[in-house]
Amino acid sequence: MSDTPDNAGAIPAETEADLTGVAARVAPKPQVEKIGGRKLKPSTLMMGHGYDPSLSEGSLKPPIFLTSTFVFPNAAAGKRHFEGVTGKRPGGAEGLVYSRFNGPNQEILEDRLGVWEEAEDALAFSSGMSAIATLFLAMVKPGDTIVHSGPLYAATETLIGRVLGKFGVKWLDFPAGATREEIDAVMTEAATGNVALIYLESPANPTNALVDVEAVAASRDAIFTGEKPPIAIDNTFLGPLWFQPLKHGADIVVYSLTKYVGGHSDLVAGGVLGSKEHINTIRTMRNTIGTITDPNTAWMLLRSLETLELRMSRAGENAVKVCGFLRHHPKVERVAYLGFLEDEPGMERQADIYRRHCTGGGSTFSLYLKGGERESFAFLDALKIAKLAVSLGGTETLASHPAGMTHLSVPDARKQALGITDNLVRISIGVEDPDDLIADFEQALDTI
Repeated sequence: MSDTPDNAGAIPAETEADLTGVAARVAPKPQVEKIGGRKLKPSTLMMGHGYDPSLSEGSLKPPIFLTSTFVFPNAAAGKRHFEGVTGKRPGGAEGLVYSRFNGPNQEILEDRLGVWEEAEDALAFSSGMSAIATLFLAMVKPGDTIVHSGPLYAATETLIGRVLGKFGVKWLDFPAGATREEIDAVMTEAATGNVALIYLESPANPTNALVDVEAVAASRDAIFTGEKPPIAIDNTFLGPLWFQPLKHGADIVVYSLTKYVGGHSDLVAGGVLGSKEHINTIRTMRNTIGTITDPNTAWMLLRSLETLELRMSRAGENAVKVCGFLRHHPKVERVAYLGFLEDEPGMERQADIYRRHCTGGGSTFSLYLKGGERESFAFLDALKIAKLAVSLGGTETLASHPAGMTHLSVPDARKQALGITDNLVRISIGVEDPDDLIADFEQALDTI
């Protein structure tokens, strides 16, 4: 991938000359990914990877390419492109043709997203849910079964159970903290049908329960013979800094880029990362239904990626301090923060998953207050710095009430089974001064 319409997907000079009868276009400079044998870190690559200023009038940052269509150098090049798009020629599309398929800003973004998890390829979408919906539509057909962990983000559960269910797609689930034996039991039951996809979310939204991805992969490999269903996982809560699922057995990683990657609560976008084989399958569906992100949003995400490590690190450090205060407050029943798993009785299995999978506890957690909805609402209404809003991963601290907001549509019995109770408040810590946040939470707790 490259950074301008004239060079995206460029084919070798001699090949293009043979095919089109015209001189090859100027190629971008080779990517710098190593210096003296040292592999450059993602935080360094975010400053220029996938972009050559000399191809854009020397602009330090990529311009925003606001165009709906791209000009072919000649008819033969146009034919070759559509041979790839339609599958008449293996290898896929070459170059840029129409902004529903790709664009320079989106391609640079996708290059940089893949760097963080060393993924072979990546795709950018108009929202996290459009990424998830496109993934499902690309992988699943009527009569298939989706095996998933629970709970999932409420809209994801709705998409599986209510939308895909209308088209004959079935589902089976296991709790996020399930043991290998529990996972095996669900996989064995599901294997009597055609399992097209295994879909996970870890940590689970909003309980913060971790899924043992390694156990899921081992179960899948042991139970399914022949072609095995891919494992996809929503990594929004911890990725890409604190968890990289591709290293633990996942095949596809899904993001709401709205959250930590965007990080400023000013855009909506989604991403999918994985092997070229899986990404090409999903890309074909994205090309058809048009769920690609727009150039301006892609450009904003490129800006955000430059400070991703700094923002996530600061938010994570803040969360440690804030949660350390909250866990000892007399009006707090429990703080479901991943960094405390080692110290919590009965959480040994979750602590083991955390040690094997994660490099940090994140900055989003569940706060269980003593009481119920009345106490939760009083606490939320009294906050002065933290904002009462859904979403997470922004520079500002956010707080919300999942049972009455994001997960209101989930049936009451399922909410209780999954631990989404009236006394649960979800908090996403930002980059403010941590002592100021503690003062805010303390005065809000005093109002209960």
